[in-house]
Amino acid sequence: MERQVRLSGPVEKVSRAETEAYFASRPRGSQLGAWSSPQSTVVGSRAELEALVQETDRRFADGPVPTPANWGGYLLRPEVVEFWQGRADRLHDRLRYRLDGSSWVTERLAP
Repeated sequence: MERQVRLSGPVEKVSRAETEAYFASRPRGSQLGAWSSPQSTVVGSRAELEALVQETDRRFADGPVPTPANWGGYLLRPEVVEFWQGRADRLHDRLRYRLDGSSWVTERLAP
């Protein structure tokens, strides 16, 4: 599709209270997946992952799934957003939106 979006600005870790509220709003399957998945590690098979989820489901079968201690998020406060659309002639379209005080400035960038 030859499309990219880039955002930049300050980032901060969200509070534990915000993390727990967001986790509680997620579907139960997503909550179980957060406990079950050894994220970004090599796994032997899909069946292995499914077995981990089943084991976790049994573990929390009697109640809500608590937020894992290592689970959390970050909040990006965007100051610059750039949209890039590739074109065959290499005259790509680049639009940048830059926060200037309390308003956004739109700028076209050369490819």
